[in-house]
Amino acid sequence: MNLNAKPESRELSREWVLSRNVGQAAAPKDFAWVATNIPCQAACPAGTDIPGYLDAIAQGRYEEAYRINLRDNVFPAVLGRVCTRPCEPACRHGWEGLGEPVAICFAKRSAEAFMRDKAPMVLPPHFDPTGKRIAVVGGGAAGLTAARELALFGHEVTVFEAHDQAGGMMVQGIPEFRLPREIVQREVEQVRLQGVQIRCGVRIGDEVTLAALLAEHDAVVLSPGTLHPTLPELPDVDLQGVRHGLQFLMEVNHGEPVSVGESVIVIGGGFTAVDCARSARRLGAAKVTLCYRRSAEEMYISGHEVEEMGAEGVGFRPLAMPLGFEGEAGRVRGVRFTEVTLGAPDESGRRRPMPKPGSEFVLEADTVLLATGQQQDIAWIDADLADAVLDENRKPRANFETNLAGRLFAAGDFVTGAVSLIDAIGHAKRCARQIDRALTGTDRIKEVVEIEDADETGRTREMDEFPRQPMPVLPPDRRDLRTEVETGYGEEAAREEARRCYLCHYKFEIDNDLCIYCDRCLKVKPVEGCIVKVASLNFDEADRIVGVNPSTGTRDYNMLYIDQNQCIRCGACADVCPVECISLQKVSLHTVINEAMPGASH
Repeated sequence: MNLNAKPESRELSREWVLSRNVGQAAAPKDFAWVATNIPCQAACPAGTDIPGYLDAIAQGRYEEAYRINLRDNVFPAVLGRVCTRPCEPACRHGWEGLGEPVAICFAKRSAEAFMRDKAPMVLPPHFDPTGKRIAVVGGGAAGLTAARELALFGHEVTVFEAHDQAGGMMVQGIPEFRLPREIVQREVEQVRLQGVQIRCGVRIGDEVTLAALLAEHDAVVLSPGTLHPTLPELPDVDLQGVRHGLQFLMEVNHGEPVSVGESVIVIGGGFTAVDCARSARRLGAAKVTLCYRRSAEEMYISGHEVEEMGAEGVGFRPLAMPLGFEGEAGRVRGVRFTEVTLGAPDESGRRRPMPKPGSEFVLEADTVLLATGQQQDIAWIDADLADAVLDENRKPRANFETNLAGRLFAAGDFVTGAVSLIDAIGHAKRCARQIDRALTGTDRIKEVVEIEDADETGRTREMDEFPRQPMPVLPPDRRDLRTEVETGYGEEAAREEARRCYLCHYKFEIDNDLCIYCDRCLKVKPVEGCIVKVASLNFDEADRIVGVNPSTGTRDYNMLYIDQNQCIRCGACADVCPVECISLQKVSLHTVINEAMPGASH
């Protein structure tokens, strides 16, 4: 059956949801459709084409799925293990009454797992060499992302990393039992093979000054992360045995001997806190308790992480706020807490902890690990450049570009404060684009909505009932500091999980000029409200459809409209249409080269 009812030559009326039939479109209504109808991609800081790679996994096209992720988020196999998954709460499959979200993160790692060719994958550059030289300070997720993107633009890029290996928090902070180091090394190597020089063991401010980098390069990117610990202002925080969690994790990850004693208290509610607790348990602590001043629902981590922490014997004490530390002979022996209730939301949107009078208690501890955040280290910045980099509060300026316009830029945690890997990657991608604009004087790439005719989606109503596939894990008695706990989906489970995706990048649409109003599509619709009788549509000033006026009877039944929020992309409506007035297109957001740009390599 031919579903392509909209010929290319036809001029579209404003009732069509996109501005053209096929090809590249860039009207406000086109971008609005993508942002509204592909919520997972809109929620991803790196703009990953999530339905595109899930569709590829479902069809067994693993190299294609990996390449989509490599293009969009640089570290597919890493993020398939440790991404904070902002896409999953946005997934339509998790909306009320529709079950659990697609396991987007878990599915992502399967693309790498089942590739036939494990050789490093390198992307073709966007442009020929420009002759511009760029230095990147810091070889973490943001620095490596900025470097990879700038290399694709044709610039000569060198990354300066203070530690003996690149990767930042991927090797410094995240435990090996969550993220195997060979996975990090492989994807860092892909950045190097993209044409990026990576110089490790070079600490800017010591052997090389920032001023020297500026003198020798056309631009410099500051992305050293946030490795300076933030300690709470509590009594006796300087007792021996009270440690910052990130420093503790760095020692453990480097294989240094670390002693924690019999009883460990971890204070915090994010990934660093959970990583500290799980690592301390593996180091032999008989009792590990994670204490958090809010509820479990307000932690920055997923429920899955809390479950694994519990399976390993880590205790959890929510609604507990530390008041100070107790010690003996200069060493910590316990932590004083107060119980709290949760009041009105604070600036973060989470409920503010309120101490409960008369509820103080003490928990004993040989070691206390403070997962209370970290901040930027600015001591290495040349004194005469500090005003260019820092604002009036002596913090890095909250944008990509410092006061040295066109020369000195900043990306990732160094600008935003400590955030997730995917946030840092998204920030660095935007920074790289601004740098290229500054060096070349123009936008050499642009976003377009790519519209392609399609024959079918392959989805059926039965796929809505597939349960979310659980992640296989090692039994607790086989877990140690180095062996990965999550063992990954088998191929069948990976493909079934990917098939749960609603494929929101496909669009069924009814041509009401061709429709004979036989209502056959209404009789077979699998979801109430996926096809509705409409009197008229509501538009904004940019011709975007912002609502519908439902038909109340035969007198104002003027058209049929497919509600993309309700459509499950099964194609039942198109199959029964006698006049083939229902078309199907695949709609994707792509970054492409501006046609008029000189030096494009493809």
